[in-house]
Amino acid sequence: MGKLGGWEILIIVLVILLLFGGRKIPELMRGLGSGIKEFKDATKDEEGKKAENKTDSPQ
Repeated sequence: MGKLGGWEILIIVLVILLLFGGRKIPELMRGLGSGIKEFKDATKDEEGKKAENKTDSPQ
């Protein structure tokens, strides 16, 4: 019940096309991709800081 089937995905894509038009979609996807990249970079930075703190602290 929680999974999207082929028809549901097709309807969602058609609604997005109707709302934004064909010219605006590449710009939206580019923005989404850069947002995901920034999020991944930020999480890598946080993981690196945590690893540094663990190695720097005396036991």
